[in-house]
Amino acid sequence: MGFPDVVSRGDNLASDLDRAGLTADDLLLLAELAKGVSADRVGRRLDVSGRTVRRRLRGICDRIGVETAIEAVAWAARRRLI
Repeated sequence: MGFPDVVSRGDNLASDLDRAGLTADDLLLLAELAKGVSADRVGRRLDVSGRTVRRRLRGICDRIGVETAIEAVAWAARRRLI
């Protein structure tokens, strides 16, 4: 059983972002979570509900191939996207 891609660094970071289809709002959401801000508070900052934030986060995780928000934040941080 190996480690997910979240711990490795790809050769072409821009292509990782393109393949994942992340938007500027997705990266903002991940950056706020990386700071330790709760989903509800991120929702208030983005003028959406906490439930919407969690739904969007699930979509981000699915697109980049990770299971948890922590992995998604780590994935983005390792690629210097946040």
